[in-house]
Amino acid sequence: MRILVKLGGALLDNPDSRASIARQIAEVRRSGIDVVVVHGGGKQMTRYLADRGVESQFVNGLRVTTPEVVDALLKVFAGSVNHELVASLNAAGAPAVGLSGIDGFLAEAEPMDPALGAVGRVTKSDPSVLEALTDFDFIPVVACVAGDRKGNIYNVNADQMAVACAIAFEVEQLVFLTDVEGVVDGSRKLLTTLTASGAQKLIAEGAATGGMQAKLNAARSALDGGVAQVTITLGSAKNVLARVLSGESPGTRMVLEEAHVL
Repeated sequence: MRILVKLGGALLDNPDSRASIARQIAEVRRSGIDVVVVHGGGKQMTRYLADRGVESQFVNGLRVTTPEVVDALLKVFAGSVNHELVASLNAAGAPAVGLSGIDGFLAEAEPMDPALGAVGRVTKSDPSVLEALTDFDFIPVVACVAGDRKGNIYNVNADQMAVACAIAFEVEQLVFLTDVEGVVDGSRKLLTTLTASGAQKLIAEGAATGGMQAKLNAARSALDGGVAQVTITLGSAKNVLARVLSGESPGTRMVLEEAHVL
């Protein structure tokens, strides 16, 4: 079995929560499941830039990525955030390797919008490097940085990076560990199961906006691409990965069609 776990940067900002997540991922790997991790780091990036007097600018939730931000992207996403997580996984007994989408053409991208600078849209994902690492029992840890064949570097939304890698690596489950309990409806009731069409309805009705709308769109893309199940759940919940894999379904479990909901 293969799974991909996408971690929000907020979960990785605290050493205790990072260590807890690392222990859970290590336990999953010891059970014989191949695990790939994709992570963000927006909070850390904003802090890094602010410390250097650079104000972060956003357009429709995406960070305008100037050459100065690209430099920070490599230092923060592919540098400190990535390697702190790798170190935590190593400490938990799960040998890990830090990567970005640039490595081995894992994620090729193109510019999304000139107004956004070096913000990219993933156009192609080659899972060869993931296959090679997991074949030797390593956990690939992927920062949301992509490239192209001309040597350009792109800032890519972490959810979109997770979806591209999940489809290419042909995982059975994609797990978004977030800072919310899951997906809620218009009355703020937690939805334990949700279909792709149900997610579209939530967006159309205005019940899912902003970051959750983006995450639901990403989840729908993953389901359309062949991933059987996507879970959106609270990353700080106790033993959350074991519970997801046991079928307990904390948070919201998304599938393509109602017939697949157990």
